[in-house]
Amino acid sequence: MPEIEICGRRIGPNNPPLVIAEIGINHEGSFDKAIQMVDDAANVGCECVKFQTHVIEDEMIPNDVIPGNAKQSIWEIMKRCALTEEEEIKLKNYVEARKMIFLSTPFSRAAAVRLETMGVSAYKIGSGECNNYPLVEHIAKYGKPVILSTGMNDINSISKAVNIFRSHKVPFALMHCTSMYPTPYNKVRLGALRDLEQRFPDAVLGLSDHSLSNYPCLGAVALGASILERHFTSDKTWPGPDIEISMDPKNLQELINGSKAIYEAIGGNKTILPEERPTIDFAYACVVAISDITEGAIFTESNIWVKRPGTGEIKADQYNEILGKRSNKYIRKNEQIKWGHVHD
Repeated sequence: MPEIEICGRRIGPNNPPLVIAEIGINHEGSFDKAIQMVDDAANVGCECVKFQTHVIEDEMIPNDVIPGNAKQSIWEIMKRCALTEEEEIKLKNYVEARKMIFLSTPFSRAAAVRLETMGVSAYKIGSGECNNYPLVEHIAKYGKPVILSTGMNDINSISKAVNIFRSHKVPFALMHCTSMYPTPYNKVRLGALRDLEQRFPDAVLGLSDHSLSNYPCLGAVALGASILERHFTSDKTWPGPDIEISMDPKNLQELINGSKAIYEAIGGNKTILPEERPTIDFAYACVVAISDITEGAIFTESNIWVKRPGTGEIKADQYNEILGKRSNKYIRKNEQIKWGHVHD
């Protein structure tokens, strides 16, 4: 089974799913908001929070491109929301003091250098950088675990990134993702997890979801997802382009609890458990006399039938074996038939 390890947390099919609260830029550049979201995530048991590291001049040229979920250009949004290196260092220290995993997505080489200087334990690469192979290679050279989102990319383009990870012997996870904000349920395509599993058997799998509920993430656990990521905010009334698709603390807690429950429920096979014995004792039916039966009488449908409880010797599935045979003793009505009552 594929597995990666981040800060001692093992992640893979043999472990409960890791839920990542994607704070991203929901802080809108406010350090205090970022701290509040860390606290709110920690207070509901979240193991990992993720931010975004933007060194805008190294990330993009000035432009007026407006994302589909915003009203300002991406340049203006990132200028407003980017945290300073000092703030990010403080955030990392605070997250780790709260016994959580700190992750941040670098959107440029300078951002990756900053995170490496900060001593991060792993990297998350966003969907937009999945086919940015120079940046993927730069990050892979650090030799640390990588979680790669794959929205807007197909198997061929993902393969090139995976080959880079393999060449550097980097443990990696692949997150299925649809880059629509929000993502309609019929565009989530959980079946893509099977495609990734078949094509990349050495990858830990996950879902980075932008729909408006926890349903796709919970469904993904049943299909083998070991990492679940959704945007997170402390307050759904706050401004920001990603707030609409974000969980609040209540949703986050439900996702954590639900994913653990589904993880525990998957697997196994169709056998009878020893723990089912108390139920068998009352729920099974056994062969009983439905009238008084004299010694030597033939067992027929008119004098025996199957009734609860299941504590008798002859269970309902053996009923036909008794029909046509003779009783070797007197049997009272409602008495459970025993093999010793049946004449050989």
